[in-house]
Amino acid sequence: MTANWTSYAQWLLAVICCGATVYAGLAAGLLRRTAQRRPRKGQSQPVPAALGAVSILKPLCGAEPRLYENLASFCEQTHPCFQLLFGVSSAHDPAIAVVHRLQAAYPHCDITLVVDARVHGSNLKVSNLMNLVEHARYDLLVVADSDIAVAPDYLQHVCAPLADPRNGVVTCLYRATGIKGFWSRIGALFVNEWFLPSVLVAHATGSREFGFGATLALRRDTFERIGGFEPLKDCLADDYWLAGHVRRLGLRTVLSKMIVATDVIETGFVALWHRETRWLRTIRSVNPAGFAFLFVTFTSPWLLLGARLAGAFHAEATQPVAAAAMTAITCAGCVARLAMHIHATRNGRTFWRDLPLVPLRDALLMLQWLAGAFGSYVIWRGARVPVTTRTAASGTPKLDAVEVLEVSDGR
Repeated sequence: MTANWTSYAQWLLAVICCGATVYAGLAAGLLRRTAQRRPRKGQSQPVPAALGAVSILKPLCGAEPRLYENLASFCEQTHPCFQLLFGVSSAHDPAIAVVHRLQAAYPHCDITLVVDARVHGSNLKVSNLMNLVEHARYDLLVVADSDIAVAPDYLQHVCAPLADPRNGVVTCLYRATGIKGFWSRIGALFVNEWFLPSVLVAHATGSREFGFGATLALRRDTFERIGGFEPLKDCLADDYWLAGHVRRLGLRTVLSKMIVATDVIETGFVALWHRETRWLRTIRSVNPAGFAFLFVTFTSPWLLLGARLAGAFHAEATQPVAAAAMTAITCAGCVARLAMHIHATRNGRTFWRDLPLVPLRDALLMLQWLAGAFGSYVIWRGARVPVTTRTAASGTPKLDAVEVLEVSDGR
């Protein structure tokens, strides 16, 4: 009986290893296709015709690293008419000085600073957005996190799909750069070699159940039909739920071809662990089934296990076909994982520098997934925030009123 159970376990693990190889191959192909869309230096990309005027909502909280550079990229848009709204909740917020610098450096831009301490719910980012949107003048709205940098043609690309009335909300993926040493590089690998390819695979297989704080663009009439930001004021994953409410209207979520940039600034293991575990627990709270199957995306541990299984099958004289198949699957998975790393990196120096970190990154992800499966709260800007709480009549999970979520961006 024990031998039978061991055999069943071996075959089950072999199937999972095969699934990890298939995932890595599909992810590598999609990353390659995405990388090929990037314009080379000196090469121009077709820019969609400009739509109507746009109001950009940027909630701020504190002077983050590279905040000026990230916000300045929004001031350099080629779109002919847009309004930039920056919001803080305190007159003493250091981000105010950054906005004043922008106003001086870009006098031709329509830049408004909104200082408003009103709190509408447990999520202070959403409260900030509710205060900001009152000053939005235009019929196209774009909400973007404070740690995002964009190309000059960003607005035209993300707003173009909204010309189709069947499209309700446009969102963007993002690539990360570690700017604070070793652990920030590990964090950048989380974004570039797990988050980004996993969304590409989900999108390619038909999923549209997403919405990212890097960009959420929608028409004002759609925004008003979902009740504005009001349904989001007490929820954790406000970006996901904003897109979800739009989908309930029967409108589509569009994943833009425009990929924006972000920075990973965590300098230590603990800060990075809290940030990434929070992401995984948030995924669990909004999509339990999807979270349950994430284990197949942590490729390196499964490839190591596949090599062990190939050796075990080889040791059994009765399993030569299984041994050969497992060896081929493991080799194919290694090639696919290497290809993922190639297409996720921007240059040869980054490729070789971070290559030894790939197994560590994948193993850490598996540990974080296990921690995410059992935790009941997340750490966000030093505050413990419950993941699962009471539910609003709209179906949106709500935070307890005593738990205040202090956040300005997607961290």
